[in-house]
Amino acid sequence: MGNVWLVSALWLGLALIASIVSIRVAISVALIEIMVGAVAGNTIGLTLTEWVNFLAGFGAILLTFLAGTEIDPQVVRRHFRSSMSIGAVGFLAPYLGVLLYARYLLGWPWPQAQIAGISLSTTSVAVVYAVMVETGFNKTEIGKIILAACFVNDLGTVLALGIVFAHYDLWLALFGALTAVALALLPRFAPWFFKAVGHRVSEPETKFVALVLLGLGGMATLAGSEAVLPAYLVGMALAPSFLADPELPHRMRIIAFTILTPFYFLKAGSLVDFTAVAAAAGLIVVLLVVKLATKFVGILPLTRAFRFEPREGMYTTLLMSTGLTFGTISALFGLTNGILDRAQYTILVTAVIGSAVVPTLIAQRWFQPAFQPIRAEIPPGAKAALDRPASS
Repeated sequence: MGNVWLVSALWLGLALIASIVSIRVAISVALIEIMVGAVAGNTIGLTLTEWVNFLAGFGAILLTFLAGTEIDPQVVRRHFRSSMSIGAVGFLAPYLGVLLYARYLLGWPWPQAQIAGISLSTTSVAVVYAVMVETGFNKTEIGKIILAACFVNDLGTVLALGIVFAHYDLWLALFGALTAVALALLPRFAPWFFKAVGHRVSEPETKFVALVLLGLGGMATLAGSEAVLPAYLVGMALAPSFLADPELPHRMRIIAFTILTPFYFLKAGSLVDFTAVAAAAGLIVVLLVVKLATKFVGILPLTRAFRFEPREGMYTTLLMSTGLTFGTISALFGLTNGILDRAQYTILVTAVIGSAVVPTLIAQRWFQPAFQPIRAEIPPGAKAALDRPASS
């Protein structure tokens, strides 16, 4: 189909169908979009043009950035040990489990086994954040803890992919230096800029954020990395500004969830080849089970140790077991660099997408905890005034 407008109508029509189905069955629209994309990709075919890939990629970048803006520094400080521990173990347990399984039981060479371990070590920021926003849990303490743990988990994935496979050259050094400078300057410059331009119809704030994300994303690509990688860090750097002005992230979420993220999730689903999946269904299920089992063995005991409510512990473990953005990026990295063949890529991507759907579906359907907004911090002076008996 060469008509760009009809192609656009097809993709947005599928996104609309996914939204309606999501409302009717009370399941996250991100998961429904993945399923709709898989069915459409294997029946009517979905055209992955350059502009579709751009919109899908920008959707992943913006969604990852918005997830970073939800990291509340006060909540992270209050739950630093739990977020760090859950995130670190959430990466290490499946990475080592899948790596050893692929190397010694499947007989894959070390490079392929390492890509398998990295691909299935992730927690999907895109899926988790989409679920959090849809359910309102991004405004709760448990939601903030999960998002912070997601960051730590995926930071481990990014570092592993970078350390094992990065090209150590001047481009990588320049990318690292520019990212460090941007992260140092943004918390100071952005609040001043946002205040100076104000809320305008022309959306200068949104354009500024997009400029930073696309600029750093372009440098990441030149360095042989992925454009989505700096987005989370930029989001964390701008988190105080976004938390102070809830209207700004609300406007950016409208842009993301209306026109960008549907392309990302539909594209992710369309990459699943039902024929190849049927041929390797057993291995895909086994890899998915290995990932979920190692996540549970690593994370669930930690939720008990940090005194999460049982329902919150299971919900956290299930959401930390998801995978999509960095998992597919890692698998695609292996394919494009000749580390994986097409069959191995299909197996890993399908297992990754399965990990986006299965644990999230179970978490939402049976283990969603009670909604508890973040407790407001009461200044010491105000607390003392409240504690004083009322005068007669």
